[in-house]
Amino acid sequence: MSATGEGFPELGIYTELGRVGKALASPIRLRLLDILTDGERTVEELAADAHVNLKNTSSQLQILRAAQLVAGRRDGVRIHYRLASDDVAALLGVFHRFSRDNVAAVRTEVEMYFAEHADLTPLTAAELRSRLDDGSVLVIDVRPRHEYERGHIPGAISIPLGELREHLDALPTDRRIIAYCQGPYCVASPTAASELAAAQRDSTYVDGGITSWIWSGGRLESA
Repeated sequence: MSATGEGFPELGIYTELGRVGKALASPIRLRLLDILTDGERTVEELAADAHVNLKNTSSQLQILRAAQLVAGRRDGVRIHYRLASDDVAALLGVFHRFSRDNVAAVRTEVEMYFAEHADLTPLTAAELRSRLDDGSVLVIDVRPRHEYERGHIPGAISIPLGELREHLDALPTDRRIIAYCQGPYCVASPTAASELAAAQRDSTYVDGGITSWIWSGGRLESA
Protein backbone atom coordinates (compact mmCIF):
# COMPACT_ATOMS: atom_id res chain seq x y z
CA MET A 1 0.00 0.00 0.00
CA SER A 2 1.24 3.50 -0.83
CA ALA A 3 2.08 6.24 1.66
CA THR A 4 -1.25 7.89 0.83
CA GLY A 5 -3.16 4.77 1.80
CA GLU A 6 -4.14 3.92 -1.77
CA GLY A 7 -3.51 0.35 -2.84
CA PHE A 8 -5.42 -0.42 -6.04
CA PRO A 9 -3.85 -3.24 -8.08
CA GLU A 10 -2.70 -1.02 -10.95
CA LEU A 11 -0.91 1.44 -8.66
CA GLY A 12 2.55 0.49 -9.92
CA ILE A 13 1.57 1.14 -13.53
CA TYR A 14 0.03 4.51 -12.74
CA THR A 15 3.01 5.45 -10.63
CA GLU A 16 5.34 4.95 -13.59
CA LEU A 17 2.96 6.80 -15.90
CA GLY A 18 2.99 9.62 -13.38
CA ARG A 19 6.78 9.79 -13.65
CA VAL A 20 6.51 10.39 -17.37
CA GLY A 21 3.84 13.03 -16.77
CA LYS A 22 6.07 14.70 -14.20
CA ALA A 23 8.94 14.82 -16.70
CA LEU A 24 6.66 16.73 -19.08
CA ALA A 25 5.45 19.11 -16.37
CA SER A 26 8.02 21.83 -17.06
CA PRO A 27 7.95 24.60 -19.68
CA ILE A 28 11.72 24.31 -20.12
CA ARG A 29 11.62 20.55 -20.68
CA LEU A 30 8.75 20.90 -23.15
CA ARG A 31 10.75 23.54 -25.02
CA LEU A 32 13.83 21.30 -25.16
CA LEU A 33 11.76 18.43 -26.52
CA ASP A 34 10.29 20.65 -29.23
CA ILE A 35 13.76 21.79 -30.28
CA LEU A 36 15.00 18.20 -30.44
CA THR A 37 12.13 17.22 -32.73
CA ASP A 38 14.06 18.26 -35.85
CA GLY A 39 17.37 16.63 -34.93
CA GLU A 40 19.98 16.01 -32.29
CA ARG A 41 21.95 18.75 -30.58
CA THR A 42 24.67 19.10 -27.99
CA VAL A 43 23.87 20.52 -24.57
CA GLU A 44 25.54 23.75 -25.63
CA GLU A 45 23.44 24.03 -28.78
CA LEU A 46 20.26 23.28 -26.87
CA ALA A 47 21.04 25.89 -24.24
CA ALA A 48 21.64 28.51 -26.93
CA ASP A 49 18.52 27.61 -28.93
CA ALA A 50 16.28 27.48 -25.85
CA HIS A 51 17.81 30.60 -24.22
CA VAL A 52 18.36 28.63 -21.01
CA ASN A 53 21.65 28.57 -19.11
CA LEU A 54 23.91 25.58 -19.66
CA LYS A 55 23.68 24.14 -16.14
CA ASN A 56 19.88 24.22 -16.11
CA THR A 57 19.69 22.73 -19.60
CA SER A 58 21.90 19.84 -18.52
CA SER A 59 19.79 19.22 -15.41
CA GLN A 60 16.54 19.21 -17.39
CA LEU A 61 17.98 16.80 -19.93
CA GLN A 62 18.87 14.34 -17.18
CA ILE A 63 15.22 14.32 -16.07
CA LEU A 64 14.06 13.74 -19.65
CA ARG A 65 16.61 11.00 -20.09
CA ALA A 66 15.53 9.26 -16.88
CA ALA A 67 11.96 9.27 -18.23
CA GLN A 68 13.30 7.76 -21.49
CA LEU A 69 12.01 10.70 -23.52
CA VAL A 70 15.49 11.61 -24.81
CA ALA A 71 18.62 9.59 -25.52
CA GLY A 72 22.23 10.65 -25.82
CA ARG A 73 25.42 9.61 -27.53
CA ARG A 74 28.92 10.62 -26.51
CA ASP A 75 31.34 12.10 -29.02
CA GLY A 76 34.58 12.82 -27.22
CA VAL A 77 33.81 15.18 -24.37
CA ARG A 78 30.41 16.17 -25.78
CA ILE A 79 27.07 14.44 -25.54
CA HIS A 80 24.58 14.77 -28.38
CA TYR A 81 20.92 14.49 -27.40
CA ARG A 82 17.95 13.39 -29.51
CA LEU A 83 14.37 12.31 -28.97
CA ALA A 84 14.33 8.71 -27.78
CA SER A 85 12.04 7.63 -30.64
CA ASP A 86 9.60 8.85 -33.27
CA ASP A 87 6.85 8.02 -30.77
CA VAL A 88 8.03 10.90 -28.57
CA ALA A 89 7.53 13.33 -31.47
CA ALA A 90 4.06 11.89 -32.08
CA LEU A 91 3.21 12.27 -28.39
CA LEU A 92 4.32 15.91 -28.43
CA GLY A 93 2.20 16.60 -31.49
CA VAL A 94 -0.93 15.16 -29.88
CA PHE A 95 -0.19 17.04 -26.64
CA HIS A 96 0.21 20.41 -28.35
CA ARG A 97 -2.83 20.00 -30.59
CA PHE A 98 -5.07 18.79 -27.77
CA SER A 99 -3.99 21.63 -25.47
CA ARG A 100 -4.50 24.34 -28.08
CA ASP A 101 -7.83 22.97 -29.29
CA ASN A 102 -9.37 22.07 -25.93
CA VAL A 103 -7.78 24.11 -23.15
CA ALA A 104 -9.04 27.69 -23.17
CA ALA A 105 -6.04 29.14 -21.34
CA VAL A 106 -3.60 27.63 -23.84
CA ARG A 107 -5.69 28.77 -26.80
CA THR A 108 -5.84 32.31 -25.40
CA GLU A 109 -2.06 32.45 -24.89
CA VAL A 110 -1.44 31.24 -28.44
CA GLU A 111 -3.90 33.76 -29.92
CA MET A 112 -2.32 36.60 -27.97
CA TYR A 113 1.17 35.52 -29.01
CA PHE A 114 0.27 35.54 -32.71
CA ALA A 115 -2.11 38.52 -32.54
CA GLU A 116 0.15 40.67 -34.72
CA HIS A 117 -0.30 38.15 -37.55
CA ALA A 118 -3.97 37.37 -37.04
CA ASP A 119 -4.75 38.48 -40.61
CA LEU A 120 -2.79 35.54 -42.02
CA THR A 121 -4.33 32.09 -42.45
CA PRO A 122 -1.58 29.50 -41.99
CA LEU A 123 -1.41 26.15 -43.75
CA THR A 124 -1.39 22.90 -41.82
CA ALA A 125 1.34 20.38 -42.50
CA ALA A 126 -1.20 18.21 -44.35
CA GLU A 127 -2.21 21.13 -46.57
CA LEU A 128 1.42 21.88 -47.32
CA ARG A 129 2.01 18.27 -48.33
CA SER A 130 -0.83 18.44 -50.87
CA ARG A 131 0.51 21.72 -52.27
CA LEU A 132 4.00 20.27 -52.67
CA ASP A 133 2.57 17.54 -54.85
CA ASP A 134 1.08 19.97 -57.39
CA GLY A 135 4.15 22.22 -57.63
CA SER A 136 2.17 25.45 -57.24
CA VAL A 137 4.16 26.81 -54.31
CA LEU A 138 7.65 27.86 -53.30
CA VAL A 139 8.60 26.83 -49.77
CA ILE A 140 11.19 28.89 -47.92
CA ASP A 141 12.95 27.97 -44.69
CA VAL A 142 13.53 31.17 -42.71
CA ARG A 143 15.54 29.54 -39.91
CA PRO A 144 19.29 30.15 -39.59
CA ARG A 145 21.18 28.39 -42.36
CA HIS A 146 22.86 25.83 -40.10
CA GLU A 147 19.42 24.61 -39.02
CA TYR A 148 18.36 24.28 -42.65
CA GLU A 149 21.48 22.23 -43.37
CA ARG A 150 20.72 19.93 -40.44
CA GLY A 151 17.36 19.03 -41.96
CA HIS A 152 14.58 20.76 -43.90
CA ILE A 153 11.29 20.10 -45.67
CA PRO A 154 12.01 18.52 -49.06
CA GLY A 155 12.24 21.09 -51.84
CA ALA A 156 12.48 24.09 -49.50
CA ILE A 157 15.10 26.77 -50.12
CA SER A 158 17.00 28.55 -47.37
CA ILE A 159 16.34 32.26 -46.89
CA PRO A 160 16.98 33.22 -43.26
CA LEU A 161 14.57 35.89 -42.06
CA GLY A 162 17.30 38.51 -41.75
CA GLU A 163 18.16 38.04 -45.45
CA LEU A 164 14.61 38.04 -46.82
CA ARG A 165 14.50 41.64 -48.02
CA GLU A 166 17.63 41.29 -50.12
CA HIS A 167 16.10 38.27 -51.88
CA LEU A 168 12.68 39.79 -52.57
CA ASP A 169 13.35 40.74 -56.19
CA ALA A 170 14.40 37.18 -57.00
CA LEU A 171 11.25 35.59 -55.57
CA PRO A 172 8.51 34.68 -58.07
CA THR A 173 5.28 36.61 -58.35
CA ASP A 174 3.30 33.78 -59.95
CA ARG A 175 3.64 31.17 -57.18
CA ARG A 176 2.43 31.15 -53.60
CA ILE A 177 5.32 31.46 -51.15
CA ILE A 178 5.05 29.44 -47.96
CA ALA A 179 7.44 30.16 -45.10
CA TYR A 180 8.24 27.97 -42.14
CA CYS A 181 10.47 28.22 -39.10
CA GLN A 182 11.45 26.05 -36.15
CA GLY A 183 8.74 25.30 -33.65
CA PRO A 184 5.02 25.55 -32.95
CA TYR A 185 5.35 29.05 -31.50
CA CYS A 186 8.09 30.50 -33.69
CA VAL A 187 7.14 33.92 -35.12
CA ALA A 188 9.85 34.13 -37.78
CA SER A 189 7.68 32.53 -40.49
CA PRO A 190 4.55 34.67 -39.92
CA THR A 191 6.84 37.70 -39.86
CA ALA A 192 8.31 36.59 -43.19
CA ALA A 193 4.84 36.00 -44.65
CA SER A 194 3.78 39.50 -43.59
CA GLU A 195 6.87 41.04 -45.21
CA LEU A 196 6.21 39.09 -48.40
CA ALA A 197 2.57 40.20 -48.45
CA ALA A 198 3.70 43.81 -48.08
CA ALA A 199 5.91 43.23 -51.14
CA GLN A 200 2.86 42.08 -53.15
CA ARG A 201 3.64 38.37 -52.91
CA ASP A 202 0.94 35.77 -52.27
CA SER A 203 2.25 34.27 -49.05
CA THR A 204 1.47 32.43 -45.85
CA TYR A 205 3.27 30.23 -43.33
CA VAL A 206 3.15 26.69 -41.96
CA ASP A 207 1.21 26.39 -38.72
CA GLY A 208 3.59 24.84 -36.20
CA GLY A 209 6.70 25.14 -38.34
CA ILE A 210 8.99 22.24 -39.08
CA THR A 211 7.96 20.50 -35.86
CA SER A 212 4.35 20.16 -37.04
CA TRP A 213 5.68 18.73 -40.31
CA ILE A 214 7.59 16.08 -38.34
CA TRP A 215 4.65 15.45 -35.98
CA SER A 216 2.52 14.68 -39.05
CA GLY A 217 5.04 12.08 -40.26
CA GLY A 218 6.81 14.30 -42.77
CA ARG A 219 10.40 13.44 -43.63
CA LEU A 220 13.35 15.82 -43.78
CA GLU A 221 16.23 16.07 -46.20
CA SER A 222 19.71 17.41 -45.49
CA ALA A 223 21.67 19.98 -47.47
